[in-house]
Amino acid sequence: MTGAADSLLQFHQISDLALPGHGQAALLLDVARTQEIDLSDCVALTAAVQHQSAISPLTYLEALRSFFIKRPERDSSFLLGQHLLPGHYGHASQALIHALNLRDALRHLCQHYQSLSPLLRPRLIESERFLIVYWCDSYGVPAMRNQLVEMHMSAVVDLARWLADSRLQWRFCFNRPPPRTLEQHHVFLGHDLQFACQLDAMVISREQAERSWPRANQIAWQLAQQQIPESLTAPSLLNLIYDYLSGKLRQQPTLEKTAQDFGLSPATLKRHLSKHGSHFQAELDLCRTHMALYLLTVQGMDTEQVANWLGFHDANNFRRSCKRWTGVSPSSLRADILQRLNQLGC
Repeated sequence: MTGAADSLLQFHQISDLALPGHGQAALLLDVARTQEIDLSDCVALTAAVQHQSAISPLTYLEALRSFFIKRPERDSSFLLGQHLLPGHYGHASQALIHALNLRDALRHLCQHYQSLSPLLRPRLIESERFLIVYWCDSYGVPAMRNQLVEMHMSAVVDLARWLADSRLQWRFCFNRPPPRTLEQHHVFLGHDLQFACQLDAMVISREQAERSWPRANQIAWQLAQQQIPESLTAPSLLNLIYDYLSGKLRQQPTLEKTAQDFGLSPATLKRHLSKHGSHFQAELDLCRTHMALYLLTVQGMDTEQVANWLGFHDANNFRRSCKRWTGVSPSSLRADILQRLNQLGC
């Protein structure tokens, strides 16, 4: 195998030494120190930071869990998020500082997510009227999903507020029921919040996203980007599976064919996914849900067109599947999302 086929054979898992100890792990220790939180029990993390060696995502996640347990205040995830970006992650962070506007910053964040956002991968959808950033779990940690989403959303909001020198009008969508109190969401994110959505996402008008930032410098932006080395780290299994399935949806991907393309047996792929708290059908349904949302709203397709695009034999079969994925019919889903976007003024 060569080219694209070879890339499917290269991925890392949650227990592999894939993250730099001098990246977000070091930042976590710094924040813990300022908050007078003792993370000395996180031996592997502390040693990796001291020696600037690699750590596993599992080690980083366990340290984060310890941080949240020892600092149970409701604002902990938001507070930590405010320190994440631009961060001190080498040339990727330096380039982010010189972004010309929010659109360029978001594109940069999505392109260099392995340095800037390794735990939750941001993905960007652009239309004529709005930009959507939605977050995909890189390692399968549902128990910490809410905290990680809050942390990463807070990071983007704070970065944009700093570089734009103003507070932007975001809309936030959460794939969860509303918490008992929204006080911290209001303080760190704002008041435009929607819960029980189909994905965790941030939405902003294209006009705001393309507005030049006060300190924008075209030459510095271009030079900073040129200095970023190509990533030497293979993507995580869940990120690679998502990319693969998203590109194969019209071909009705199966577990067997996917495993073959990844150079694995079906049993081995199932075992790998199980280590990340997932399974093949869940990953396929996730990709189908996200694509259906995109086709129904951004592309403006009707139910029959989406059913045909996704390879369903008839629209009724797609309607039943969509209701299984999301809990509502495609038409209701489309109407609800478009109403929320129109309320934003996009």
